[in-house]
Amino acid sequence: MLHRLLADGLVLIHGLWLVFVVAGALLVVRWPRVAWVHVPAVVWGVLIELQGWVCPLTPLENALRRMGGQAGYTGGFIERYVTGFVYPAGLTREIQIALGVALLVLNVALYAWVWRRTAAPAGESEPPM
Repeated sequence: MLHRLLADGLVLIHGLWLVFVVAGALLVVRWPRVAWVHVPAVVWGVLIELQGWVCPLTPLENALRRMGGQAGYTGGFIERYVTGFVYPAGLTREIQIALGVALLVLNVALYAWVWRRTAAPAGESEPPM
């Protein structure tokens, strides 16, 4: 029972980590020091997607599930939990590369916005878009 709970908790942490990787730049607006954690997280996420690697949390979750008497699964976290929801036909290598590129572009755009916002002199409003 404990192993199943740990595996479920790990899935929750993994999901929150994905949200942080995708949208963590928004936290940088309020807390600029978050960038020191977020930028490496984005680099890691992009590398996993572009290289087709499996996040180390996935084998750990599988091991915990097996120890708890459940079957593990093949593939990665995205294939297991996100693909069925977003891509019912299955995650192809091309889609995975597109996700990695989209993650990179999104975060470059968010950091450009954050930089423009914080680079404006005090008292000036953000330039119109």
